[in-house]
Amino acid sequence: MNDWQRKSPLDWETYVNKLVKVAVEKHEYEGWVLTVDPVSATIVLATFPENEKGSISFIMGHAIQEVEILQEGDSDMKQRLARISAPEESQAYSPEELEKRKKALKSWLETNHIPVDEQGEQGRALSVAGVLTIEPPYGPEQCSSANEIILSRVQGLLQRFLQQQELPAQQP
Repeated sequence: MNDWQRKSPLDWETYVNKLVKVAVEKHEYEGWVLTVDPVSATIVLATFPENEKGSISFIMGHAIQEVEILQEGDSDMKQRLARISAPEESQAYSPEELEKRKKALKSWLETNHIPVDEQGEQGRALSVAGVLTIEPPYGPEQCSSANEIILSRVQGLLQRFLQQQELPAQQP
């Protein structure tokens, strides 16, 4: 186990949103730290070459010899990095639209006798029966659960709910 792997998640968190140089055997990689996997110590780097779309690189924790911080990220860079991992759908909705979607879904689940609560920061996520979470923008892709059967069934219900929501809007 190398020095990088011996660090704690709190240590790795100090590298997030910073420009770093990572030494791996005969190679060096530069990029902005998007995250560090707490299990494998793998660094996820984002680079933004001029006139090109950004790219993501994964540097395996076991291969890392040294990580040097080159620059702190400013607020613009932090937002740019946050947009990489944010679902595109959530970027298309205003906070008011997200609140409306959440309330409509919560009401529909309650009408169908499915236990649902708000949870997380500012009650943004919905918790279904305490075993499944639905994050904004409240679509099937934003469902997460350790129970695959429940996950599949709720995703199916959610898909039908969203289809029902679209039908009235499409009719003249």
